[in-house]
Amino acid sequence: MRCPFCAHDDSQVKDSRPTEDNAAIRRRRQCSSCGARFTTFERVQLREVTIIKSGDRREAFDREKLEQSVALACRKRNVLQDRLDQLVSGIQRQIETLGEAEIASARIGEMVMDGLRQLDTVAYIRFASVYRDFNEAKDFEDFASTVRDAGAGE
Repeated sequence: MRCPFCAHDDSQVKDSRPTEDNAAIRRRRQCSSCGARFTTFERVQLREVTIIKSGDRREAFDREKLEQSVALACRKRNVLQDRLDQLVSGIQRQIETLGEAEIASARIGEMVMDGLRQLDTVAYIRFASVYRDFNEAKDFEDFASTVRDAGAGE
């Protein structure tokens, strides 16, 4: 593993343990050249998945982009990081087990919205505002009222 501080190619694993959701292995490493310590995460990847974006652009699935989107929607909300990690891991697992080499970004967006709806209503509305491209306050009001009405029925 390349050291992020000095770019030396050799490091030694000092500690290894599973993450909270058991979806990855957390490794503490020490560079054999400069002695700096850093953390890496090792995850199982079942298959390469290509995301079909708007305009038929294609790009490889990137877990970090998914994590950033979910974290941004949940920013300043009382949602534990473990719950966010579980949500992202669950969505990634769904994507990889679909058995498809390509998946539309809209389908992933719906998976995220389903997960956020169960996790935090405000984060759900925040994500929907970007995902569904709200243009004015009325769009927020209409969407929030559907969320409120759905919650009243439960």
